[in-house]
Amino acid sequence: MGCVQSETRSGAGATALAFEEPLQAQAPASICYSRVMNRAFVKESDGGEAEPLPPRRISEFPNHVTPAGLEELKAELGRLTGLRPELLARGDDPASQEGLRRIDRDLAYVEARISSALLVDLAAQPRDEVAFGATVTVDQAAGSASAPAAQRTYSIVGEDEADADAGKVSHASPLAQALLGAQVGQTVTWKRPIGDLVLTVERIEYR
Repeated sequence: MGCVQSETRSGAGATALAFEEPLQAQAPASICYSRVMNRAFVKESDGGEAEPLPPRRISEFPNHVTPAGLEELKAELGRLTGLRPELLARGDDPASQEGLRRIDRDLAYVEARISSALLVDLAAQPRDEVAFGATVTVDQAAGSASAPAAQRTYSIVGEDEADADAGKVSHASPLAQALLGAQVGQTVTWKRPIGDLVLTVERIEYR
């Protein structure tokens, strides 16, 4: 497969993506996932049949990743792979077998996510608007006692890289969808179940 072409769209809620060379020829995510699920569904032969663990849900959104997000997935793959030999060596110990099933389920998920990853070149993203990979500083208008005026910084990242405590939000989240396409000085509305918040974009960076 050749390079995935850039996609840009202006206006509120727009997206702007610039992809590097695909990691490999891609099959649909559902096919990639089913190919690596075999391990997680092997039944035990310990006198009974262990119930297989359900697979982890694969998002329907495109699997955009930052370089850091892709490295995190690869590190998790290495960590999980490294845990298997010790558990296998314990034989039919029930706790070890249960742990092995969980590791195999997680391995299947991580392998599928790496296989379907769309690596975004942050250096090619537009500097004058919010796009995937941007770190955005916003002023939050006072909406209530529970949402006073404040300045916040958010980074728009892939779904597996999202970490609310670190200010990393998934590109598929309502907050990211409100910010994508916005420029400095523009106000957007973050629609939340507990009440909308008006945000003013103060700074856009790509780190």
